[in-house]
Amino acid sequence: MGVLTGIEDLLRAAAPQVLAAVVRRYGDFDTCEDAVQEALIAATRQWPVEGVPDNPRSWLITVAARRRIELLRSENARRSRESQVAADPTPEVRGDDELALLLLCCHPALTPVSQVALTLRAVGGLTTAEIARALLVPEPTVGQRISRAKQRIRDCGARFAMPDPDDLGERLTGVRQVLYLIFNEGYTASSGARLHRVELTAEAIRLTRQLRDRLPADGETAGLLALMLLTDARRPARTRPDGALVPLAEQNRALWDAAAIAEGVEIITGALRDTRLGPFQLQAAIAAVHDEATRPELTDWRQIQLLYGMLHALAPSPMVTLNRIVASAMVDGPSTALAALAEAAADPALAVHHRVAAVRAHLLEMAGDPAAAREQYRLAARQTLSLPERLYLESRAARLA
Repeated sequence: MGVLTGIEDLLRAAAPQVLAAVVRRYGDFDTCEDAVQEALIAATRQWPVEGVPDNPRSWLITVAARRRIELLRSENARRSRESQVAADPTPEVRGDDELALLLLCCHPALTPVSQVALTLRAVGGLTTAEIARALLVPEPTVGQRISRAKQRIRDCGARFAMPDPDDLGERLTGVRQVLYLIFNEGYTASSGARLHRVELTAEAIRLTRQLRDRLPADGETAGLLALMLLTDARRPARTRPDGALVPLAEQNRALWDAAAIAEGVEIITGALRDTRLGPFQLQAAIAAVHDEATRPELTDWRQIQLLYGMLHALAPSPMVTLNRIVASAMVDGPSTALAALAEAAADPALAVHHRVAAVRAHLLEMAGDPAAAREQYRLAARQTLSLPERLYLESRAARLA
């Protein structure tokens, strides 16, 4: 089992480098991506038996290049293509290849769901079956998304190349958002019986680390990595042995990952000091305030309220509004927060979101109205698609009966 795990880790790390090298050399992303996937499959079959090659990446690149020719081969063009491959030097891995590949997978011409699927496949090295299991969608659906994404890249003429410096910032915004989507889906699954999908959170953190390695001076990438680490550090305490959700205030903080918290705090402290302020940095700073409180009553809610105010001014969103309201309840009391929630609930984006009812229930409970809180917990339970969240909300309602 240890050998197989080591090979899987090696292949997952090498996959984006191999694909980037092959795409940079030959250009046809869709065919090259299929060829690399087949090279990875061949490695999983051969290496446990024959041993890992001295240069695994070169082995994969060579096999992928040969497989690409087989995929493109026709009787009329076979000889010329094979002659071309024989004359071509083996592509080499370059330092910026993975960043260019990530930018290509997150091309603005693709839909967000396609960006997520293609990134997990091409950059993350996950198979179609693994992505389907992680996202809880049928494998054919994932395959269709990836195929359509590759077709769209071809149709819009997107190239495997670093964008101009003037365009890089805008493209990086999309890349960071895709990585955050992957992380969030893993940390709080939007549907299904599991709250966590660790394979997604781990992959998002790994890819964000790689992005930061390529762009060490980018404050928002640093902020995103810090946010992921500080948030994921609480995962061991978020559920009970039976899978039931444990709210932040009730978590056993001794179970939190102290090393991840220390790393996250160090990263965000440096980013806030040395780079231009951005939304991910503010979210990471909020997470750091939570994580540094050894007991719930020691949480600096005034600082959190201030940070949410800054975040609302810089990057307003419905979820930021809800979180800001919760922070205000801890500082100014539930009555003020309930009035703010009544105004915020008029936003169509929040009209039927289960978190509105859940927050209202929490505020009503704080205000001493258990009957009204119970009804709101029940409403939120009916609206969520996540089984752990539903069970938690139902338990809160039952406790107030």
